[in-house]
Amino acid sequence: MPGLFVTVDGPGGVGKSTLLPLLGAALEAAGHSVCLTREPSGGLLGRTARELTSEFHGLSLACLVAADRFHHLVDEIEPALSRGQLVLCDRYVPSSYVLQSLDGVPLEYVRQLNAPARRPDLAIILTAAPHLLEARLRGRGAHSRFEHDGSSTPEVRLYDELATVLAQDGFPLYTLDTGTFSPQAAVQAITCHASALLSRQQRQ
Repeated sequence: MPGLFVTVDGPGGVGKSTLLPLLGAALEAAGHSVCLTREPSGGLLGRTARELTSEFHGLSLACLVAADRFHHLVDEIEPALSRGQLVLCDRYVPSSYVLQSLDGVPLEYVRQLNAPARRPDLAIILTAAPHLLEARLRGRGAHSRFEHDGSSTPEVRLYDELATVLAQDGFPLYTLDTGTFSPQAAVQAITCHASALLSRQQRQ
């Protein structure tokens, strides 16, 4: 029986690092075999993209991230899905649409570059008000050059603006505001949604 591919994206400081381990544990407790992964991946291409974000810009970073994504799909995601696992991925194509756009890459180029990538069964977008994200970033520090300017407004705006584009490109979106949902409430909502998707899939 095929697995379920769930991706989680959102602006810096939105709480992905807090939510993903809790979500993975909750899904395991609900009886699902979970493969927890992330992008950029832990492979050579992914480590290069993650560690040298300050060195690569624009088209070069967009292509590097896409190359890592295709290798990640073949090397980890597709095998896990074929084993019937629920794959939970921290960042996927929606992050590329937003971050590469912030990096000056034309959106249409990013769309075409990622067109062959497998679409998830559920694409979760976490969001929050810019002032909340900025406070969290000040508290934990920036993780990449995309978070160094101190303003979350452009990234939040792009996630809002690109929701329609993502839906057109085949991403089944589910949006949660982490400014109004506690991590526990968000985990419960997503677990219910994912379990319902799996149940429908099993009946087909």
